[in-house]
Amino acid sequence: MAALETQLTELQKQYDDFKTLGLQLNMARGKPGSGQLDLSAGLLGAFPSYKLEDGTDARNYGILNGIPECRNLFAGLLGINADRIIAGASSSLNVMFDTMASLCLFGTGGGKPWHYYKFEGTPVKFLCPVPGYDRHFTICEELGIEMIPVPLLEDGPDMDMVSELAAKDPLIKGIWCVPLYSNPEGVCYSDEVVDRLASMETAAEDFRIFWDNAYGVHHFEERTPLKDILAACESAGHPDRTYYFFSTSKITFPGAGVALVASGEKNINELKKHMSAQTIGHNKLNQLHHVQFFKTPEGIRHHMELHAKELAPRFQMVLDWLEREISGTGYARWTSPKGGYFISLYTKPGCASRTVELAKNAGLTLTPAGAAYPYGNDPEDSHIRIAPSYPSLEELEKAMKLFCICIKLAATEHLLKEEKEN
Repeated sequence: MAALETQLTELQKQYDDFKTLGLQLNMARGKPGSGQLDLSAGLLGAFPSYKLEDGTDARNYGILNGIPECRNLFAGLLGINADRIIAGASSSLNVMFDTMASLCLFGTGGGKPWHYYKFEGTPVKFLCPVPGYDRHFTICEELGIEMIPVPLLEDGPDMDMVSELAAKDPLIKGIWCVPLYSNPEGVCYSDEVVDRLASMETAAEDFRIFWDNAYGVHHFEERTPLKDILAACESAGHPDRTYYFFSTSKITFPGAGVALVASGEKNINELKKHMSAQTIGHNKLNQLHHVQFFKTPEGIRHHMELHAKELAPRFQMVLDWLEREISGTGYARWTSPKGGYFISLYTKPGCASRTVELAKNAGLTLTPAGAAYPYGNDPEDSHIRIAPSYPSLEELEKAMKLFCICIKLAATEHLLKEEKEN
């Protein structure tokens, strides 16, 4: 105990020194840094032309499913049939919320609206691989959809559990998936997981996979392949099982980009029907400008190589600090992703909330502990999401030095408390 008390005193001194600096550092969300945003500065210039290839003036009403040039661009990038794409709002979160709300209001495939069950006192449920994306969970909470956590393994969700749950409960209507460099774990789904999701038996005929491929082109070095979920569903006889979402939010400008949803023919027709009451047409000028800026799928891939040069050093700095300061202590473990935007860190059980609290009190804002779990409930109180993209390298150096002190301080406090109780 004496050694721990000495360690606590030294760590407290280091921590107090940081508090005097008046820092205002932020690693809470996966926001692109200024260097990444500068890469898309060309989008802020004048339009070479407002006309589409067929002569249509993009400044006017119309084209509900998005201009053909934009749909073709992303079809080539993602390997999706352009006719099964709706290019619409500026962010995929926008499109995901609207799609889920549509299912709650109208149902799909002739089934009952999902909110029918809520008003009957038995709300529908969604499977949520954890740790996962907090915004997905917020959509479910907002719409009154019950969330069921399932473990996220090294190659995707625990498919034995997913298959068992989906097969026996008709109120389980779907699953959230971030299939490539998942938020926040960095997991990439295997071909086997994709095939099992596409082909598994479900008690609900209107079971839907919400496939949020947010980081589909966000590689650091080698491109990690991802099996085509839409083709897999088609082959398995479930062509309308998946809604596939993608956007340029972390490619060009967040909130000012292009987002799309792709699915089977019946789903796309349903969505277009509901959209026709919502809008006459989306922002075609923005779609056209993105086409003019990137020109080809290879143009997007080259652009993302420039993003990787901005992001990779930040991720390496985080990993270097953790390796140097935390490795071997038993105080935490962490992931080493090959792409995406986040690193998952796991403190000793019971220490995540305290670590985040210490960081905040010293001027470092992190994502709230537990945010990567439905209802904010991390049963181990151990998970923290690290988002290195936004701070400058100089700021990130300070943030990581402070963060490592907070991890060690929280763990030492916890160990001392355990020894005193025993």
